[in-house]
Amino acid sequence: MSFFELGSAKKCVLRDSYDVVIIGGGPSGITAGIYAVQAGLSPLIIEKALDGGQMNNTRAVENWTGFTSISGMELSEKMAEHARAFDVPFTYSEVVDLEIDEEEKAVVLDNGKKIMSKVIILATGSNPRKLGVKGEEEFKGRGISYCATCDGHFFSDKHIAVIGGGNSALDESLYLSKIVSKITVIQNLPKLTADKLLQKKLNDTGKVEYVFSSVLDSVEGDSQLRRLNIRSVDTGEITPLEVDGVFVFIGLIPNSQFLKGKVELNEFGYVKTNDFMETNKKAVYAIGDVREKEVRQIVTAAADGSIAIYHAARNYFYD
Repeated sequence: MSFFELGSAKKCVLRDSYDVVIIGGGPSGITAGIYAVQAGLSPLIIEKALDGGQMNNTRAVENWTGFTSISGMELSEKMAEHARAFDVPFTYSEVVDLEIDEEEKAVVLDNGKKIMSKVIILATGSNPRKLGVKGEEEFKGRGISYCATCDGHFFSDKHIAVIGGGNSALDESLYLSKIVSKITVIQNLPKLTADKLLQKKLNDTGKVEYVFSSVLDSVEGDSQLRRLNIRSVDTGEITPLEVDGVFVFIGLIPNSQFLKGKVELNEFGYVKTNDFMETNKKAVYAIGDVREKEVRQIVTAAADGSIAIYHAARNYFYD
């Protein structure tokens, strides 16, 4: 069975209640599901899109122990298969509300169904941050992209720009360098913040130029994006750059909008937790990229899932 078949062909028959409801089927949520079964609990994973979450947008994962290199989509598939081999049930819906103030908690789905649970684990992840500049919405999908693996093939042998200078931006640039003829990396800081090894790999392609201390001011075009207007952070001067496309990698926005007023969030919308992944609400945990944390990697997301289940099992299910 292919990865895409997994998301639809193995929907479970929903029960009215579970020991643990996990909202989000990325690496943290899937790991929590596996550990829950191993702890003798009945979990449910609720995912609104694809198993694996944002991992599916990563061309090559080279820091997941046991694999020298594996595509994000393949790793997503393997994680989901692992969970299903342990009989972890998945359902595909969006959570629209939570009732978490009582001991018996409830998750409300977009179809109106209410599922009861003793423990809730928030694993909703995050999405790419947008620029918010003039022309962005107009040219989204017509030259502006947030996913190199999704759209890179549209720009074969073309000149593209990449916005951002961190690990994600340079990792995606390295992938794009195999497709495009030239990359202009635009960074708002005076230097890159990505790992030195990534910087070297990208520089070794001979296809990259850098524009530092600059931000994208606006984009222009006709039926397709044609030009970027780049503004100097220091002088405010606007410089046009003719490109065929632009890829934006400037960080993430946590998927926590529906959690406002439910659990404590920080100023950026990330869920606050302690070291055991507990939120400020009893028996409600947050794991992975939706959680306030320093390091956002697949391995740390998976670790969050195991820690949350370890703590929940011992505090709410074991005598």
